[in-house]
Amino acid sequence: MSERLMEPIELGDPEWIDYAEFGRRFVTHAVTESRIEAAVAGITGRGLTIGPFNLGPAGLAGFLAEGRIGRPVVVRRGSQISFDVRIPVSLAAKILLGGRRLRLETVVSIDLTFHARTADPLLIVIDIPEVRRSDVSVLLRLAAADSVAEWMLDPISGLLQREVANRVNTMLRDPGVMRSRIYDVQAIVDGRRSPHRKRTEFEWIDYAEFGRRFFPGLVTRERLGGFVSYLAGRQIEIGPLRTGPRAAAEVTVRGEVGQPLLMDLPPVPAAGDDFALVRFGLTVPVSLDITVNVLKDNHYRADLEIPLILTAHAADPLLIVVDVDPPAREHVRLEYAAQGMRAAALGTLAGIKKQIVAQVVRVVRTELADPATRTLDVAGRIDRLL
Repeated sequence: MSERLMEPIELGDPEWIDYAEFGRRFVTHAVTESRIEAAVAGITGRGLTIGPFNLGPAGLAGFLAEGRIGRPVVVRRGSQISFDVRIPVSLAAKILLGGRRLRLETVVSIDLTFHARTADPLLIVIDIPEVRRSDVSVLLRLAAADSVAEWMLDPISGLLQREVANRVNTMLRDPGVMRSRIYDVQAIVDGRRSPHRKRTEFEWIDYAEFGRRFFPGLVTRERLGGFVSYLAGRQIEIGPLRTGPRAAAEVTVRGEVGQPLLMDLPPVPAAGDDFALVRFGLTVPVSLDITVNVLKDNHYRADLEIPLILTAHAADPLLIVVDVDPPAREHVRLEYAAQGMRAAALGTLAGIKKQIVAQVVRVVRTELADPATRTLDVAGRIDRLL
């Protein structure tokens, strides 16, 4: 996607969707459980030491816990672009009470909801909320029954909630972790380093706006080079055709498509929608050698220019299809020159210009009929790039 946009793909009759719906589908496909997990991979395995703390009246008891952050468990919330994330914390805890060491069995986890959000200019950000005490679940049990130490479980539970929340928040603010939750789609497609990976403040946009920005940002004149090069060099063969009085003239046309010229066009509003379709103008030059046989061969050199309009559409399920308006014969310009005095005097070609143009347009229409060469499977490309 960094150099060429289109790739051959099998496509039936496309079902069009608007750019806004494309944006929602793009984010839904791009943000998976594994990428949510990757957003917090920087804290997985990190060690925790909580304490030592003195507890109780006059600090008569001591408490110490050591452990590490486990691998998160991520579950998507239905079809929404939000995820329930449980981060387990393994802790080995000890209480020192009256010279005795008591082992404390702990089950600690953090339950959060992550959201995939979109931001200016073309970012997908895994929005991770700050961990609150209430997000930390703590279950405690003394390894051996001790009625004297039972009273300590509630204050230890509150202590663990506070300390785990504070320490995990510090880890999540680590620059490396912050970078791993930002996907700069434009930079990924361009194959360059993003200038936005260190950001901590964002200007949020909705998924619809993300989709509207995606097309003019990603479907560019430079990236349509593959489609343009696909046309260049195509051979044109027409005839022999019979024409003229009593069909006395036999016409044969041989030619080749030259290097098309692609240019930007102003976007046009989509019918019934509040977004503008991305469009390009494409001029296809065709050079022709024309032979008209009337008793003997007469040769002509002709040049055509076929103007086309390319429009970038979004299609189900997550495709970009560059639709081509079929060339109209009346918009095609043909200029020719006779080679030799006899061909110039014959004047036969003037009478069959429309027929030649119609045949060339028909050939070009056939070349453009298959959408496979101008379709991009965005879902497949995302999976390769991210």
